[in-house]
Amino acid sequence: MLAKEIERYRKDVAYYTRRLYEKGLTTTLGGNISAKYGETVLMTPSALDKALVKRKHIAVLSVNNRNRTPKIKPTIEAAMHFSIYRQRKDVGAIVHAHPPISSAFTAMDIKIDCRLIAESWAVLGDPAIAFYALMGTASLAEVVSQAALSSNVILMKNHGIVCLGEDLVTAFNRVEALEAAARMTIIVSIMGGCTPLNEQQIREIGTMLSGHK
Repeated sequence: MLAKEIERYRKDVAYYTRRLYEKGLTTTLGGNISAKYGETVLMTPSALDKALVKRKHIAVLSVNNRNRTPKIKPTIEAAMHFSIYRQRKDVGAIVHAHPPISSAFTAMDIKIDCRLIAESWAVLGDPAIAFYALMGTASLAEVVSQAALSSNVILMKNHGIVCLGEDLVTAFNRVEALEAAARMTIIVSIMGGCTPLNEQQIREIGTMLSGHK
């Protein structure tokens, strides 16, 4: 991988990290982002204010988790990112965040309804649930990477969310779309009269998406 490409990916990861915080989708020290390019993974650092993250702060690692920037300590959730990349060869970026409304649903036995509007279903599908495991542990990496086998959107019980994509903009978009779907789920539960997408409409969206692959 050329040095200029490494630096471009580091810049992109830093940009989306700041944007995640600026849009209120995670806390100052919460959440983490990574992007994979070939045999290299670019990952956010541990315990740094999200608003201050710049290109120089992004760790450069091999897909075998060898740190090529030893002065930068990667996120505590590095094992989770690498486990997902091993399970899903099609994934090029991972965003783990704590958006307040979506995260609230991880502490409830109520599903976020992604069938309320067509965009939610097209972007999110049916989110998977990862059972609770302590943050930063091998157990968390295992349960989340297993959940990733069935969805690009994962709700981590009593923790937060993980969104996957072929690139950073796709993964980030799923975070925003999930938070919007969570908000809409609350709105329709209060106001009532909900008419979600029916099975035929769901199939039509699936057919449309298949035609764009």
